[in-house]
Amino acid sequence: MPAVRTKSGHGVEYTDEAITATYSYNTTRVEKEANGDVTVQPIQLHLKFRTQRKVQRTGVMLIGWGGNNGTTVTAALMAHKHRVSWRTKTGTKQPDYLGSITQSSTMSVGLTSEMEEVFVPMKALVPMINPAELVIGGWDCSGMNIADAMRRAQVLDVTLQDALYNYLKDMHPLPAAFDLDFVAENQLSRADNIMQTKNKWESVEQLRADIRNFREKNSLEEVIVLWTANTERFSEHITGVHDTADHLIDAIRRNENEIAPSVLYATAAIMEGCSYVNGAPQNTLCAGLIELARRHGVFVVGDDFKSGQTKVKSGLVEFFMDAGIKPECIASYNHLGNNDGYNLAAPKQFRSKEVTKGGVLDDMVSSNSILYPPGSRGPDHCIVIKYLPYVGDSKRALDEYNFSIFMGGEQTVVLHNTCQDSLLAAPLIIDLVVLTELMHRVTVTQCDGEDCCDKKEKMTSYTHMETVLSLLSYLLKAPRVPEGTPVVNGLNRQGQAIKNVLRALVGLPPDNNMQLECRLPFLRGVGS
Repeated sequence: MPAVRTKSGHGVEYTDEAITATYSYNTTRVEKEANGDVTVQPIQLHLKFRTQRKVQRTGVMLIGWGGNNGTTVTAALMAHKHRVSWRTKTGTKQPDYLGSITQSSTMSVGLTSEMEEVFVPMKALVPMINPAELVIGGWDCSGMNIADAMRRAQVLDVTLQDALYNYLKDMHPLPAAFDLDFVAENQLSRADNIMQTKNKWESVEQLRADIRNFREKNSLEEVIVLWTANTERFSEHITGVHDTADHLIDAIRRNENEIAPSVLYATAAIMEGCSYVNGAPQNTLCAGLIELARRHGVFVVGDDFKSGQTKVKSGLVEFFMDAGIKPECIASYNHLGNNDGYNLAAPKQFRSKEVTKGGVLDDMVSSNSILYPPGSRGPDHCIVIKYLPYVGDSKRALDEYNFSIFMGGEQTVVLHNTCQDSLLAAPLIIDLVVLTELMHRVTVTQCDGEDCCDKKEKMTSYTHMETVLSLLSYLLKAPRVPEGTPVVNGLNRQGQAIKNVLRALVGLPPDNNMQLECRLPFLRGVGS
């Protein structure tokens, strides 16, 4: 992999310990008048980013480790770690990271003096963990070892399963916190590995002990806890229960009914100093959990992996609206046959998924008052998910988009997307863990004016990013953001945010695609 380094003397200092980058953040503040007029004030803020170069020895504990996603990502990482290849009818395959932005995407760092644009791997800008070095563990309501659970999932080629079996057979999930009130009743048949605790607080204490043991056994510096288990029903967020950290802890202690298992995992993770990622659609990240995470200085990330139909939708709708074309009606139909689909066959669990998939249009619609004037309604939008066992993990997504175009015209786009659900979700798990670990090592401080480059700030003045790590929205269907800040669902905007923050960590300006060097002849030799 090529080395990428910002030239010395440009506000960036590389030491063995850290990369310290001075960064001018140019933004705006806007005033909206009652008559609709808008006044825009440009603002420049001077920041210093400090990125620790030493990657932490990191483990990830998966909730739902024995499911399709958990076994697929574990098997893939073992294939990389042990350099396992396998034969298929089209030839010999090597392990890859296709679908992972950190491992398989590139980003522009600028132009050469000959006006050639240079692209480098995303992971080349700052030190990122090698996914094959992650230590994997976790919990599952099914006690089946990970090798047999991989076979049960029926996701990977049989020859690859056979090649990996011995690497996985001694991996066993820990007993899970389980409450049938929050998942479909059809899940009870595989729930043979349940935590034998008397109440919810005792479950939290057991989960905390599990995390501590995992950290100590594997000599880990960092542990990230990630939910990839079945979708829970939505919880009713109750004042006095979910609204503050203290209320939440008290509610768990008194065994409140509306405390879901996912909240127990998140509470245990946070209290053990671990960031928590919610890869499913349920509303785990209540105000009390976010406050608790802020107290303990860890991140929370959510909600719901954005892997297939919703990723296409958030990119496609953004594309058409940027072109001034008006979405009028979107019908989305899915069928799948894995255990996720089996669980979603229950109405309450489907409702959780419907909410996260349905909200993907909201901010894009509200951003264009020409297409959608105040008081008008957005596009008609329906979502259907059906369970068909025969198709297994090979999910089918059928979408019909209806648009209004120029002078009363209409346009219809129909998509049929066949995608292996877990093979799209597993790379997202990798990216979420890799980027969360990176952000643990990034701190930032604000400094004054032009002396920012020379000023040596005390380390106590540096702070981490906001507790709700909205930077990772690109990877999630219903991105959670800090209270009082806008939700962004447009796929391109989400992706650019990640890339431009990575550029900032090494003192590079955002990639704004102006490329004035190419459009103004007198700039062509500047910087040569």
